[in-house]
Amino acid sequence: MGAIVAHLGVGASDVGPTALLRVLDGTADPRTVEVVLGARLPRTLTGLLVGLALGVAGAVVQGSTRNPLAAPDTLGINAGAYAAVTLVAVSGVQIGVLGQGGAALLGALLAAALVYLITSGGVAAPGRVLLAGASITLAGTAVAEFLQILDEGATGGLFFWGNGTLLAASLDRPLVLGAVIAVCFTVVPLLARPLDLLALGDSAAAALGLRVDRVRPGALLLTVVLAATCVTLAGPVGFVGLVAPAAVRALSIRRHALLLPLAGAAGAVLLLGADSIAQIVLPSSAGYSEVPVGVVTALVGGPVFVLLARRVVTGDVDGGAAVTTGRGRRDGPNRAWIAMTTAAVLLVLALLFAVRTGDVDIGWGQVLATLVGAGDTLSVAVLDLRLPRIVVAALAGACLAVAGVAVQSVVRNPLAEPGLLGISWGAAALAVVVIGVVPGAPALLLPLAAGLGGIATAGLVMLLARSGGTLDPTRVVLVGLGVAATAAAVVNMIVAGAQFNAAAALSWLAGSSYARDYNALSWLVLPVLAGVAVALARRSVDLLALGDDLPRALGLSLRRTRVAVLLAAAVLAGGAASAIGTVGFIGLVAPHLARPLVGNGTGRLTVMSALLGSLLVVAADGIGRSVLAPVEVPLGVVTAILGAPYLVWLLRRSSRA
Repeated sequence: MGAIVAHLGVGASDVGPTALLRVLDGTADPRTVEVVLGARLPRTLTGLLVGLALGVAGAVVQGSTRNPLAAPDTLGINAGAYAAVTLVAVSGVQIGVLGQGGAALLGALLAAALVYLITSGGVAAPGRVLLAGASITLAGTAVAEFLQILDEGATGGLFFWGNGTLLAASLDRPLVLGAVIAVCFTVVPLLARPLDLLALGDSAAAALGLRVDRVRPGALLLTVVLAATCVTLAGPVGFVGLVAPAAVRALSIRRHALLLPLAGAAGAVLLLGADSIAQIVLPSSAGYSEVPVGVVTALVGGPVFVLLARRVVTGDVDGGAAVTTGRGRRDGPNRAWIAMTTAAVLLVLALLFAVRTGDVDIGWGQVLATLVGAGDTLSVAVLDLRLPRIVVAALAGACLAVAGVAVQSVVRNPLAEPGLLGISWGAAALAVVVIGVVPGAPALLLPLAAGLGGIATAGLVMLLARSGGTLDPTRVVLVGLGVAATAAAVVNMIVAGAQFNAAAALSWLAGSSYARDYNALSWLVLPVLAGVAVALARRSVDLLALGDDLPRALGLSLRRTRVAVLLAAAVLAGGAASAIGTVGFIGLVAPHLARPLVGNGTGRLTVMSALLGSLLVVAADGIGRSVLAPVEVPLGVVTAILGAPYLVWLLRRSSRA
């Protein structure tokens, strides 16, 4: 009740808590009544309903899966609903609030089904389930961002709604969807005893008469319905379903008869408190933009996720990552040279295609004539704009790919890449801080800040992921996901508070080479040198894949080598982020495509990955510039749409193996 009253008393106008009493006793003036009943009450009711629903949904899904890190957002359910609602907005079809809720439900069900299929059904290891949820989240978010760019007029408000917001135009929406939540709550008490039994394990629960095959799908379905309703009402608010049950369990409350309602209450307090803090710290009356409440909950939930990830038992400390890939072929140097030569030729062709395609197409003859200094005015102008950004994109792609090789070698996890480990977001966060705090800073300060941010994030992830002095490959990725979410929240907070243009912010955060010139190449000098250093240190990097004991026996200093390689990876990822923004999946896909072609040797793998990384980024940049010309799709959205299915396939293949 205190959180409700406090939230009602916060806002842009000067209506404080004492004015609420005058509204209740009927002595308030018409303006005060309009502010309270027309603006604040719908917002507070929305926060109350969403907080209650997400808190209960998180407790239900954690109990049914026995996974303390499970929540509607970490399992990709929110992202599926978000993409579905965005699709409805782009279509322009007016289906009302219940229709939007139905669309969100279908998207959430699809996301949950994909996670279920990826992990082969049942209760899988926490690491594998969360990696599957992360891949679905990345895919759903990329699809939603692409749809927003597709029709900015119809989706103009979805940038802030996509981060979660409690803004409500009237009471109609929360009242209608609140009825759906109320119906779901009637089922929740029936799950208390079954969830208590599931905590004993499937075999023990079945021995006590529980139909596990019915209870678990029913609990997951209830979670999906609650999450879809919340997304329809307030957007994809993250981490409430994770933090609220964790806070209740911290009080040593385990029985679900008490845990479920208390988790709902904790979720409501958390969400209303976060929204109140956002309005107090960055008040709109002082000229700041509205800060989505999901940004604040992510600032709280990201560190909590990291804390819980440190305690999760993955079982991968000795055996390696929860997801593995093939070792690559060893058909001799000739095959490797043929593969690298082919990749170089394809890269040159991709560069030429990228130069001539876009909102203004120029012919091959014009391209060749311009390259030899005999082009017409139009061709020269087009190449002066396109060629620098394409070269920057190619070098940045190579840096991201080599960063992926380096990180995977240190962590011994084929899913470790700068984006999933939070390195790219850490680099972006410090770069955005420089942009927001020192807008007139020298251009060289941006890549320097990005590099330092990447280095600091990499060090933090590795420090937090250590367990008993040993590096757990799966925990590294889980901790990285939490750090990435926190860094992304910092970026979004700065973007919202500094009143950046939403469309421009969306494009930059999604990765873009737009308006890059040859000066940006200087930002990539140090990252390129770091990549060369990784290739030259191939013997030491190769030994990292052999575990701990054998490299030590061969005289390798594991600590120094890991720190040096990880430092190089952070410089590579930070430099790429400063040049083209946060582009994901290149550090994952490029090394995976390279290994079957040239093997696992770091020397050849680094060169081949760099070529493939350049090829992928140049191709993505060309696709983004041409598919909706003159509207430009950020290359990070293109790589996410293409890379997320690859990650899903990789997880599914590993599950079958």
